[in-house]
Amino acid sequence: MDVEWQNLKAQELRTLAEQNAVVVIPIASIEQHGPHLPVMTDTRLGHEIATRAARKAQASRPTVVTPVVWMGLSEHHMPFGGTLIVSHATFRAILRDLITSLIRHGFHDILISNSHGGNIIAMQQIADELSPELDATIVTTTYVTEGGEAFASLMQDQANVMHACEGETSMMMRVEPDLVDKSDLASLKSMGEDGKKFLSAGHASYRWRPFAHVTGNGIAGDPTNATVEKGEALLEAGSDAVAALITDAETWAAPQDMRGDALAGVAFRDRK
Repeated sequence: MDVEWQNLKAQELRTLAEQNAVVVIPIASIEQHGPHLPVMTDTRLGHEIATRAARKAQASRPTVVTPVVWMGLSEHHMPFGGTLIVSHATFRAILRDLITSLIRHGFHDILISNSHGGNIIAMQQIADELSPELDATIVTTTYVTEGGEAFASLMQDQANVMHACEGETSMMMRVEPDLVDKSDLASLKSMGEDGKKFLSAGHASYRWRPFAHVTGNGIAGDPTNATVEKGEALLEAGSDAVAALITDAETWAAPQDMRGDALAGVAFRDRK
């Protein structure tokens, strides 16, 4: 069976709900990716990772992937143009409504699979907000961190995926080669590894800055050594990591309640 929600018929989706299928909601962005990559880079790669992971997971656990939520939190990319954003309130409302729809249809294990760094904090907050009140297990992941060790072993010039870099350029060469401008990649290097700290202050504190604070061309990293072969290897590593997360029973295990009947001689009123 196809793993993409939009390609299935309603009765097929009802069957998947009866089978307790995992639903993957890919979240991404439409934002500038330097002079050589299209603004849909995160959306395209997020879709690719999610669908590959779902196909790999299918043999162990029924899995279906919703259409990509392409609108994301990319205010920091606005100075470069080409970027479409929604507010935090809108982003949270969209995910709340989608998750509620899935639960109403009988799905209870939901994975938010992210492909844009600016969404990370908000998606974690959404899981924190919704999990206590909804009948679902909500898990959030970002494929470049879930597959971190494997990604690091495949990179030549950086420890992990940054932005419009060796990694993202390689993956886009694999899935959308006609949309990658390969004419002068060597001239595009911008920001070293320290550039990842552009949102940091002090030893471990956060400070917002626009992306233009650290790069003049919208790139974080070096696309010079991007290749199609590296792109395929990265996509496989990322989707392997997400598939392993989907098929691990511990991912969806119910929370434990280690309380007894009372503590310090006083009974608990409930154990929810």
